[in-house]
Amino acid sequence: MQRKAYVPGIAALLGALLAGCTGGSASNGTASDPKPGDVSVNTPAAQPGKYRTLPEACAAVSHDSLDSLLPGIKQITDQDQRDKAYEGQATLTYDTDRRVGCGWKVESTDATDHLNVDFERVVSYDNAVSDDSRAQDIYATEESAANLPEPSASATPSDTGSATATPSAPASSATSSASASASASASASASAGASETPADLQPRKLSGLGDEAFLNDKLSSTSSTAQQRTVTVVFRTSNVIVRIEYAEQPTASTGTPDSKEMQDTARNLAQKLVDRFNG
Repeated sequence: MQRKAYVPGIAALLGALLAGCTGGSASNGTASDPKPGDVSVNTPAAQPGKYRTLPEACAAVSHDSLDSLLPGIKQITDQDQRDKAYEGQATLTYDTDRRVGCGWKVESTDATDHLNVDFERVVSYDNAVSDDSRAQDIYATEESAANLPEPSASATPSDTGSATATPSAPASSATSSASASASASASASASAGASETPADLQPRKLSGLGDEAFLNDKLSSTSSTAQQRTVTVVFRTSNVIVRIEYAEQPTASTGTPDSKEMQDTARNLAQKLVDRFNG
């Protein structure tokens, strides 16, 4: 019987076809399945912040606002000097795309006023952390550093006159109670003098101003008699943090800047800046 001829080429072709079916590689050269532990293809990058630029700081505050914050400007008779006072002085920064600021200092017949505004655009360089989240962390650190007091309730009428609750007490006990009452009264007077600012004007968190905000109010003695008040408002809107520092020192050594007036003026400016970002 005649044997069939063996053809090597056919065997090689079958082997190549089988290898192609089991190899599992795509025609574009990419693997059909990711490597174990490779999560990059399933982890989207964190969202960028809403704001990509910052306003020009010295132009961000209107002349009307400056007139309210710095009354001495309107007292400047020379027009060129007044225009220069409105311009302010830009804060030195090394990356104006990330941080800008401006400061003003104006003297009047009654006081010397200072105003500083600062804008910081926060950018997260971690793909897993958004710009907004990074800005929240920075803001939270500043708020914590401000040591805002806990909101305090007003004293109730029952806090006074308790020393007369036991009229039948012995003389020695009555004397002791009277001494304790006098000591408590003196302590209360000292405490009241140390915290003359009403509860609604104490340093506190603010609502309705950007995404989150707080206000600080400090009264400090710059000399033996003069007192300077500094009101600070800090707010965050998305990935931008804005800081306003407003200080006033009266010309008269016995004067004390009005807390409510300064807070209202600083908060009004803060609201205008929020509207500027949202506009």
